[in-house]
Amino acid sequence: MTESEIIIVIKREIKGLQDSLVDNDYSDAVDNSERDTGFALPVTSDFQVKWLKERIKRHLFFALWTESATSFKFKQINLQQKFEHFGALIDKMDKDFEKAQTENAYEFAQVEATQFFGHKIDVGFSYDTEGRETTFDSDQLVVISPRDID
Repeated sequence: MTESEIIIVIKREIKGLQDSLVDNDYSDAVDNSERDTGFALPVTSDFQVKWLKERIKRHLFFALWTESATSFKFKQINLQQKFEHFGALIDKMDKDFEKAQTENAYEFAQVEATQFFGHKIDVGFSYDTEGRETTFDSDQLVVISPRDID
């Protein structure tokens, strides 16, 4: 998914809130979400798409939140509630993101699970059928396990 594709999806998902946002807000939110997650667009992994979208929305809500920080009360219309709701939403999204980073650390690190643990490297000593040492022959490979394909 490219940046323009993800922005189109985000605009559909946040519906009426998009009237308060400009194109630069979306681009800035994409840049900030890439920095948050460590992912770079274009992405193909469903996991990466999900969390980029979540972080983009979070940054858009933050933009709306800061905009509504100057809200006021007028004839019993309390615009403060809008400010409080965005603040609560941002806090929840940040907590969800921290939890996801803990539970899916290998996804955010963009490594295979086998790379989190120690590897065993065989000693590499080898002998041919006649007992001659062939350790340093060019066709000898050191076995490292587990491999990413294991």
